[in-house]
Amino acid sequence: MNILIFGPNGSGKGTQGSLVKKKYNLAHIESGAIFREHIGGGTELGKKAKSFIDKGELVPDEITIPMILETLKAKGAGGWLLDGFPRNMVQAEKLWDALQKEGMGLDYVIEILLPREVAKNRIMGRRLCVNDNNHPNNIFIDAIKPNGDKCRVCGGDLKTRADDQDEGAIGKRHDIYYDTKTGTLAAAYFYKDLAAKGKTKYIELNGEGTIDSIKETLLAQLA
Repeated sequence: MNILIFGPNGSGKGTQGSLVKKKYNLAHIESGAIFREHIGGGTELGKKAKSFIDKGELVPDEITIPMILETLKAKGAGGWLLDGFPRNMVQAEKLWDALQKEGMGLDYVIEILLPREVAKNRIMGRRLCVNDNNHPNNIFIDAIKPNGDKCRVCGGDLKTRADDQDEGAIGKRHDIYYDTKTGTLAAAYFYKDLAAKGKTKYIELNGEGTIDSIKETLLAQLA
């Protein structure tokens, strides 16, 4: 089973991706990790990518997509879940063409829907437990609201990440994601159109539900 997953920062995309990975024993492949592995491993593609990164430039799709395909083939023989790519309409089209040329199927595309303001609040509401960052605490989500300024799981002190409190930075990331003409949602809709033609399957999830309710809906549609 090969899956693409879309969702804005704050949508719980990483959480749902991890649940799907465990359920179906998929390789969870995150685009940022691909760059780190290729550059750290000194591959030819990694060297080319590093030359652009060192100059502060974006790595061209002609390097990024072959890098992703290599990783999908190397790590995803038993199925994969790709997270963080494509980020725009052009990349969506190029990735689809590349998958077709390689004879690699795309079984499902998942989109977690979440209003932009809700996504922003969720990011800004995140609180990190000093004892364990995996203890979920968020002042804007009732199910995981902390006990005052203490972790709801262990009672430890809580802290915030600086980038979680930077509205400008959050806004820039969301500008790209919520752009339905050329941005990430445009990429998602490209695959939605393909699904309407029977070339893949498209699953929409209400990101305002609980982790368990979203999981149940998702797994029922993947079954």
